[in-house]
Amino acid sequence: MKARDLSILVGIIGIVLMMVIPIPTPLLDVLLIVNISAALMILLISMNTQDALQFSIFPALLLITTLFRLALNISTTRNILAHAHAGKVVGTFGNWVAGGQIAIGFVVFLILVVVQFIVITKGSERVAEVAARFTLDAMPGKQMSIDADLNAGLINEQGAKERRQKIEREADFYGSMDGASKFVKGDAIASIIILFINLIGGFVIGMAVHGMGFSDSLNTFSVLTIGDGLVSQIPALLISTATGLIVTRAASDGNLAQDVTSQLFRYPKLLYIVAGTVGLLGIATPIGPLATLPFAAVIAFAGYRMQQNLAKRQQAEEQMVEEQEIEEVRSPESVISLLQVDPIEFEFGYGLIPLADTQQGGDLLDRIIMIRRQCALELGLVVPVIRIRDNIQLKPNEYVIKIKGNTVARGELLLNHYLAMSPGFDDEGIVGIETTEPAFGLPAIWIDEAMKERAELTGYTVVDPPSVVATHLTELIKRHAHELIGRQETKALIDNVREAFPALVDELIPSILNVGDVQKVLAKLLREKISIRDMVTIFESLADHGPFTKDPDILTEYVRQALSRQITLQYSHQGDTLRVITVGPSLEKKIAESVQSSDQGSYLALDPVSTQTIYQKLNEQVNRQIQSGNQPIVLASPTIRMYLRQIVERTMQDVPVLSYSELEPSIEVQSMGVVNL
Repeated sequence: MKARDLSILVGIIGIVLMMVIPIPTPLLDVLLIVNISAALMILLISMNTQDALQFSIFPALLLITTLFRLALNISTTRNILAHAHAGKVVGTFGNWVAGGQIAIGFVVFLILVVVQFIVITKGSERVAEVAARFTLDAMPGKQMSIDADLNAGLINEQGAKERRQKIEREADFYGSMDGASKFVKGDAIASIIILFINLIGGFVIGMAVHGMGFSDSLNTFSVLTIGDGLVSQIPALLISTATGLIVTRAASDGNLAQDVTSQLFRYPKLLYIVAGTVGLLGIATPIGPLATLPFAAVIAFAGYRMQQNLAKRQQAEEQMVEEQEIEEVRSPESVISLLQVDPIEFEFGYGLIPLADTQQGGDLLDRIIMIRRQCALELGLVVPVIRIRDNIQLKPNEYVIKIKGNTVARGELLLNHYLAMSPGFDDEGIVGIETTEPAFGLPAIWIDEAMKERAELTGYTVVDPPSVVATHLTELIKRHAHELIGRQETKALIDNVREAFPALVDELIPSILNVGDVQKVLAKLLREKISIRDMVTIFESLADHGPFTKDPDILTEYVRQALSRQITLQYSHQGDTLRVITVGPSLEKKIAESVQSSDQGSYLALDPVSTQTIYQKLNEQVNRQIQSGNQPIVLASPTIRMYLRQIVERTMQDVPVLSYSELEPSIEVQSMGVVNL
């Protein structure tokens, strides 16, 4: 056993022996001074502790100091009653406080006991009890928070273990403090009882045993009783105060002195109000200005100095932040931040700044919020945050839209004009700047305010510049939606479905398909502008067919068939008839014969001549439908639909290709043309 451990054991045994073995008076004086010093040391440690767990030994230390104090109290009582003397420490405290007047000494001692017992001890006991109860009640929630952070990857297993240990230590500490606070309360009660024993018993023993007179016995034992009580109660008061500090300290970044100075004097201007109130109190009341004005001046000067120091501190912090930013730019690691690519960017020249500046009436930010809501409703996709910035390298009226750092579209706007699109016939009276509508590539003209009313009366579609940008951005998001959904976005959608349908998601992922497989299916649906909002139906279909195939193309076809009602309503526009371009038998046979299989799946191996012929035939039928004012839709059999789509999307990306199994039986299909080889 180490000497340190042995000394603690010997000390505890010595405290117990002090209660039954008489202690010499010189040694008793030393132990009383040790008791006062230890209590003061504990109080100072409590004031400088940032976290209660940094002083986790306090409950055990509280028990030891209480036992030590009671042992000293018993020893001093023994000496008082046996010898009418308890050493220099007790006698000095008694004579010093009493000052020759026993009544004043008793009043001071009783006030000290009342303050400790009713104010500090009672409050500390209640706070410890509440803190222990709240800490135990909060343990399950804290444990769940740690498990959630661990599952999300925010912390590792070692960090989770350390946080769990801290929670357990907090619960043990506050539970121990709840029990240890009862020692302080019992010590205060015992001190009151010992007070009356010393006073009454000493008075009787002084006259009966020591042969003292009435006044000598009363005076001697009253002074000794007061001294003994003070020597015991002053350390007890210090320990009680330390107990209150420990259990009332909330989470902070500093010790008690730092918290007081940083929080109590955080608002220097309020000291001016205090100074004015104190000064007015001396002027308007009989107190007099001589008593209050100097103090008010000191408070006002302190507020002024604190305000200056606060301003200097803020300036130093701002300068430090700037220096850190400069150092980050200079450091080699700063290049890593440049690798971050925004999913969607909207850049514009300086002439289009009023579009995004709310102080100039720009509502582009509000329109982008509505675009994200619209895409969520129509596509079921949570569009990432769109980065908006000005770019001096662009023309003043030019804007650029980027997807993952690559420019996908650009256009020009005239802020003081309107974009007018012809209804099919031109009015020679409407003049403007010829241009092309950026979203759909239609011919249009920019007209001024004077031409707007005439253009609307003539039948032109007139759009303001913010609407032009919003429409263009919306169409591009729909066209490139499949590029915006990755595994992370898919995981977020899966978690959203899991909240309401946990059984479905748990069956599908990861036992049947992983997140990457689901992401490929969703991307293929979005590529053909099929909404993925009905995630439950999509997951049900994947759970049904996933065990038999992992090919994303085949799984997508099964999902499309499950979404037949949605697809039918999407292209029939709530009507009863669907006008389509059908695939003839010869073309269907040619495509079916050209499908090849490999280990990676099936693919279309079509010769260039046949491919070019199919393009020409399809293009003729599509143009005929457009001229008739109908939306061109190609209808094929389920076996060749996805292969025909691969051909069509190369040159006619906006032309949908459907299969018979994707249409509701109630819809009437009208063939407007046939494509044959």
